[in-house]
Amino acid sequence: MFRALDVLIIAFGMYLAARIYAVELDSPYLLIITLSALIFLFVAEARGLYQSWRVGSLFSECACVLVVWAVVVICLLALGFVSGATADFSRGLLVLWGLLVPVVMCLKRIFVRQLLRLARVHGRNTRTVAFAGSGGVSLRMKAHLAEMPWAGLHMLGTFDDRLDDRVGLSDEILMGDFPHLIEMARSGAVDIVYITLPMQAELRIINLIEQLADTTAAVYLVPDLFVFSLYRARWVTVGSMPVISTLESPFYGIESWLKRAEDVLIAGFILTLIWPLLLLIAVGVKFSSDGPVIFRQRRYGLKGEVVEVWKFRSLKVSDDESQIRQVCKGDLRLTGFGAFLRRTSLDELPQFINVLQGTMSIVGPRPHAVAHNEQYRKLIRGYMLRHKVKPGITGLAQVSGFRGETDTLDKMQKRVEYDLEYIQTWSLWLDIKIILKTVLVGFVGKNVY
Repeated sequence: MFRALDVLIIAFGMYLAARIYAVELDSPYLLIITLSALIFLFVAEARGLYQSWRVGSLFSECACVLVVWAVVVICLLALGFVSGATADFSRGLLVLWGLLVPVVMCLKRIFVRQLLRLARVHGRNTRTVAFAGSGGVSLRMKAHLAEMPWAGLHMLGTFDDRLDDRVGLSDEILMGDFPHLIEMARSGAVDIVYITLPMQAELRIINLIEQLADTTAAVYLVPDLFVFSLYRARWVTVGSMPVISTLESPFYGIESWLKRAEDVLIAGFILTLIWPLLLLIAVGVKFSSDGPVIFRQRRYGLKGEVVEVWKFRSLKVSDDESQIRQVCKGDLRLTGFGAFLRRTSLDELPQFINVLQGTMSIVGPRPHAVAHNEQYRKLIRGYMLRHKVKPGITGLAQVSGFRGETDTLDKMQKRVEYDLEYIQTWSLWLDIKIILKTVLVGFVGKNVY
């Protein structure tokens, strides 16, 4: 039903926009409707838009709709550019249609959720949840479910086959042991069982699952704190074998295409605007001191491969030695014009060309010199995980106050923590927030020399 309604919204949105602009919906417009519907359904399946969203938030679902529709728009623009058919359509009509469709799709989801919430208030479409295994995992799972009242999940309580003194948690009252849980599940009093036992309790988990297989309850195995703490852990399948994926880049499949499209579009747009400024800065660098205009430094990029990062030269020398040192306050190597470029971050502008080349991204962990990488990878745990993604012109660490000189290990440690947080929580919306914050406050900093 949801798939059919989304397709109807795409078609109806075009019809409504055509009525407003008094345009006849001939074959080219019908082709756009068909292509957009097919692309939307394909990308929506890849993004999991039509999976069960009982325990998902409205915000995450609407964000997914916007991302999928953005892919549709990008694909249509690319097809129009390649075919040269963009002049045959009413731009106002297409803009109105492009804005109307995702708004109506989100409103539809809000309406359906409100209907379901009303039904659950009256005791319909609800599920009873029990937890098998007491401890930190069950407490975290309870707290997580308590933040989702729209899900219609009634938490019955926790069951465990261990004695209370072994459990050792005064703030968690047991409803009974596992035989009691099995009996309730068989009677239909429990709809969902979350197994929250530690991973080392393998035999107990297997035995419990075998007994629950004799009931109609849905059973979910919740990974313990060890798995929760793994870097971007997620379930994947290798053939038909389920495995836990860790230490993996967030940019795979659709996400990698979105990230690259974001980089190309934004970098191309910015370079179109600032090319006169690039020429002026190049002239200033050339006349302020002897040496090349562009400083090319070897740095680690994606997968730890060495790439060249471009900057306007700001030093009297542009060595790339194995023992290169960071620029500090009052550094005698700085030229007068170069100091101004570094304070305002104008020396970084050539990196938009690196973005188009594909060696950098607009947003990502800032690249460090090869010598600094070799130094800090031995001192900071997980340091090289920064290179699971392309280095960026700006990043979460930079807009969070950790930009410029890192003269202590603690400062570098904090910068790495922000870099890993960015990788773990990446989204297009996060990139947009970082870009906006960089534009507003990120060009200058008290630690930038």
